Amino acid sequence: MEYELSTLIIRKAWEGYDGSRTIRSIEDISANVSTNKVFRITFEDDDIIIAKLSSFGKYDYFKEDHRIIQSLSNNLLYPYENFLARSLLKNNRVYIYRYRHGKTDAWVVFYNPTRIMERMPRRLDESHIRKLAQQAAKFHKACARASKILPKSSKTMRKDINSLMEQVQKDEASFGTRTQVDQLKYHCDLYLKGRAKYAANTFETIPVFIDWNIGNFSVTNKQEFYSRWDYDWFRMSNRVMDFYFFSRVVSDVGDRTVFSYYITTLMEDRFILFLQEYHKLNPLTANEIGFMKEAYRFFILNYVIKDGKHFFHEQYAEKLQQEAYDIYLPSVERDFDAKVIMEALKIKY
Repeated sequence: MEYELSTLIIRKAWEGYDGSRTIRSIEDISANVSTNKVFRITFEDDDIIIAKLSSFGKYDYFKEDHRIIQSLSNNLLYPYENFLARSLLKNNRVYIYRYRHGKTDAWVVFYNPTRIMERMPRRLDESHIRKLAQQAAKFHKACARASKILPKSSKTMRKDINSLMEQVQKDEASFGTRTQVDQLKYHCDLYLKGRAKYAANTFETIPVFIDWNIGNFSVTNKQEFYSRWDYDWFRMSNRVMDFYFFSRVVSDVGDRTVFSYYITTLMEDRFILFLQEYHKLNPLTANEIGFMKEAYRFFILNYVIKDGKHFFHEQYAEKLQQEAYDIYLPSVERDFDAKVIMEALKIKY
């Protein structure tokens, strides 16, 4: 979306929120990986807020997710009561502005600026890995406690896979060659069988953010979670959905700006160390370990193939989708071994 249109939408959104305050400047501070845009808005009195402009996915899901996140941020107890970036409210509800004109359908949400302390290093050492695992385990526990009183979500993993299969049925050509389409159908089927095999419907449903990287959370000088922002892939699901991105953060090559989504980080000794530390505080089950490969498969099917061309910028989308067919999907059965992790965690299988 062009800058001029983006700023027009943001100004209209702000007029609907509080037209009495004048915007002095709108600065694009987007990471430019996804089609979502993030702007820093400065007012005449030097106050600052953050605006997120999105046309990815469904407006109703965006609205639903932000209301769940707002409820979560209000109900997380110490030490996470101020961890999540908060949306601005109007009439006691998250204010979301929807702009529809011609072919443009986009929506805006405003956030208070997030206080940031320290960033974890691009490549973690062993002490960082242990500390991150402890923090993840504690945060998942806190989210599980809060989840009992959160609004219901209409998104489910099964719905997303069914939606992908329906899209393939309607327009196979948009998903690649005949061989790639057959591969896609095969992995959708394997995912659904895997869900049943590992009894995923029995896993506790909690809020998960999925995309964890050192650029979207900060920590204290004791390496404890301090602040978190960026909710692009937020959903109500199971905690296993968070683990693949934690494996990337703790991987030997470290967090990267030029990225691919290889499954092998799940099998690195450094991630197994992370899981051992996590397991001490928030024990995992054999079924959850087994389901890790299905969570990864779901990520590739849903976020890279189904939504990738809408979510990622074109140069990333094409690369990642080609790699999904050539590398990621073929690697699921070949390169993940749940037994290795279960033995390290002393879980019977």
